[in-house]
Amino acid sequence: MGGVSGSGKTTVGILLAKRLNWLFADGDSFHPAANIAKMRSGVPLTDADRWPWLRIIGQWMDEQIAAGASAVVPCSLLKRSYRNLLLTGRPAARLAFLTADRDVLHARLAARHGHFFSARLLDSQFADLELPQPAENVFMLDAAQTPVQLTDEIIAGLGLVAAPEPPPLTPNNA
Repeated sequence: MGGVSGSGKTTVGILLAKRLNWLFADGDSFHPAANIAKMRSGVPLTDADRWPWLRIIGQWMDEQIAAGASAVVPCSLLKRSYRNLLLTGRPAARLAFLTADRDVLHARLAARHGHFFSARLLDSQFADLELPQPAENVFMLDAAQTPVQLTDEIIAGLGLVAAPEPPPLTPNNA
């Protein structure tokens, strides 16, 4: 799952992984400490910062594929070259990309506390953003929808099958 910071990648990714009964790993957790420190201090990442991070995510994806596991791993994937790195040679990998208006994202980031990526870095992501084009076969979604709506749309749009809902607990099956 890709998109600019604040688009809801992690929230939707967690819901999606739960609904599909898949593994979940937040792309942010793969950042080296130097990247996090840089962003925490208000300095945007460069390609030189992002390439090693993306390669680590790609290695993790390869491990899951080799193990026969399905997974959701949200990360920004702002540029086509980044998306190519993670999708090329991994035919089962699919990408849902969340888009939203800059003002909506800014408001979300300003309200978010305790994360190393602040609203003051948002413009740097928009400066790097290369929206996916139709030839990339990326499923685009409007992040203004609720996380549940987005999750439903991803499952339907990518032709995935959600795990069945467990029955409600009753005295007979508790």
